Amino acid sequence: MHTYSICFQLFPFKHRLIADKTVSFKILQLRFACLPTIGRGTRVREKNGKTHFVVMDFRNVTRLFDDPEWNGPVEQTEGYEPGGGGMKTAAPRRGDPPAIPPEKLVVDSDGCKVEIVEKMVSIYDLSGKLLRRESIVDYTRENILSKYDSLDGFVRQWMAEEKKDTIRSTLLERGIDLNGMRVERNMTDVDDFDLILHVGFYKKPLTRRERADRVQKRGFLDKYSGTSREILQALLDQYVDNGVYEMEKIEILRLDPFIRWGKPARIAAYFGGKAGYLEALRELERALYTDEAGEADE
Repeated sequence: MHTYSICFQLFPFKHRLIADKTVSFKILQLRFACLPTIGRGTRVREKNGKTHFVVMDFRNVTRLFDDPEWNGPVEQTEGYEPGGGGMKTAAPRRGDPPAIPPEKLVVDSDGCKVEIVEKMVSIYDLSGKLLRRESIVDYTRENILSKYDSLDGFVRQWMAEEKKDTIRSTLLERGIDLNGMRVERNMTDVDDFDLILHVGFYKKPLTRRERADRVQKRGFLDKYSGTSREILQALLDQYVDNGVYEMEKIEILRLDPFIRWGKPARIAAYFGGKAGYLEALRELERALYTDEAGEADE
C-alpha cells in the first residue's frame, strides 16, 4: 500500500467544488478508469490559489501514468515554482501536511536513472523508459547484494575498512540513506553493520548496547589496565551512545570525557603512540563484531 500524509479537502466556488487533493482507494487496472478522477484535480482556479494539486494514492493507481506514449512528456512553465514566481498559491492552512520533499536523483551501476521519492524507487533505462518500481527496502537489498555477493563478503569488507563510514558513503551514492531507513524502521539503537545484515541478509540485528555488553562479558578490557583501560571503556561507551563512526574519529579525544586524560597525543601515549592507539581501536572493533567475523573466516 502506498500512503502519503495528505488530507482530502473540498472548497466552495460559485456552487461548484474545487478539489486540490484527490484520493484513490479503489484498485484500478485500466488507464481510462482513473483519468476522470485525477482530472478533477487539474482544474485550475488561480483566483482561489488553486494552481496545482496532490494525489493521495493508496492502491498504486499512479502506475498507470507511466506511459510517455499516452501522456506525453512532462511539461512545466519555465521558472515556475509552487508558491513563487508569477503564480500565487493559497496560504498554508492549519492541519495541512508538510510539503513532499524533492526527488533524489542518482544513477545506478548500470547507468540507469534512479528516482527516489519517500519510500518508493523508480528505475529508468537510458531512453527514459520505466524499467521497474520497487520499495526502498527492496532497492537497498539489491544494492547490498550487488556490492557484496555474500554475507561473508560484506563482513570481511566491513572489518577491513579502516573507516567504516566509507561503506555508508558508497551506499549513499546509490541514493540509500541508511540513517533515514534506521529512523523509519525504529532501529535507532542499531548501527549500520546490523542494519545492513538485517536488510540485506535477513539476520537478526543486535543493538549497540547488546554488542557492548558482549565485549564486557568476554573480558576484552581485562588485557588492559589503568588509564588505557579507562580510555577504551570510554570509547565503548561512545559506541553505545553514538555508533562506530563517532568512535573512530580522532576528534572525539578533544571532548568529554577524554579531555581529562589530556590532549590526543598524550592519550595515544598510553598505548605507546598513535599507531598503538589505532591498533587498540581496531581490536575493540573486532571484539564488537567478533561473531560475524568468525563466521566469515570459516
